[in-house]
Amino acid sequence: MPVNPSAPVTRDLIDLPPTFPILISQTQGVSPLFQRLHWHTTLEINYISRGSGYYLINGMRYDFQEGDIILINSNDLHRAFENEELIMTVIMFDPAYFALEQRYDTELLIPFREIGMRFDNLLDRGHPMLTRLGGAIEEMRSEFSRREPHYEAIVRSQLVQFMAFVNRYFAKEKDRRSSHIRGMETIREVLNQIEADIAYPWTLKELAATAHLSPSRFSALFVQTVGTSPMDYLIQLRLSVAVNLLETTDKKIIEVAEECGFRNLSNFNRLFKQHIGKMPSELRLHH
Repeated sequence: MPVNPSAPVTRDLIDLPPTFPILISQTQGVSPLFQRLHWHTTLEINYISRGSGYYLINGMRYDFQEGDIILINSNDLHRAFENEELIMTVIMFDPAYFALEQRYDTELLIPFREIGMRFDNLLDRGHPMLTRLGGAIEEMRSEFSRREPHYEAIVRSQLVQFMAFVNRYFAKEKDRRSSHIRGMETIREVLNQIEADIAYPWTLKELAATAHLSPSRFSALFVQTVGTSPMDYLIQLRLSVAVNLLETTDKKIIEVAEECGFRNLSNFNRLFKQHIGKMPSELRLHH
């Protein structure tokens, strides 16, 4: 079904809290939100718990049935249709949610980034791992809905494992491109350089120069690979180190800020509150 260019295509603003930017819900039938053609910047995983239907994603039709898993990338135009008694578990998350994990596995989000190349929107239903992944999605939903202590860490680790298994078992190796591998290695080297000296006042121009790319090309490659801009990633990395120092040392807050590359205490406090959800002094009180 071709997209009607005259019809407005809505970009949905999915409101994800910066401290835990993920939503897991279960829908019965297809909600009005999903019935119309729409797109959003969040990444989306759908698990068909029961029933059947089909998706239109970027003009392609994908019929789905119970047990199927569908991946939808940022900015994909998509629309769901129900055939019978459809129950879906829907996971939506900000690609920047896994920016730091990609220090260790730069390919973590590749199943979304390479849909149509090495991966398909609809995971191969003949693969024996599909049942295990479906179970993992239901575990995440259960954890998310119960909200017991430390559920954030459990959901996050389960989703990391889910993405790792999709990478391991569902890639079509024959389509792997050497130029893409070089790009991944370039970003990996830059991540290592940033981590080796997080206090250094890195600029976009300097980071691009270490990758031997123009700032615009480097930024595009970085966002495509990591899910967030180079400077946003740097802030996240600095804040993660700051959290560790606040929890494990008696250093003054201003010392922690300086050690992590923040030149201004009020800026450090503002960014800390925005990303971590509380002030540095509040975090210190709990330890």
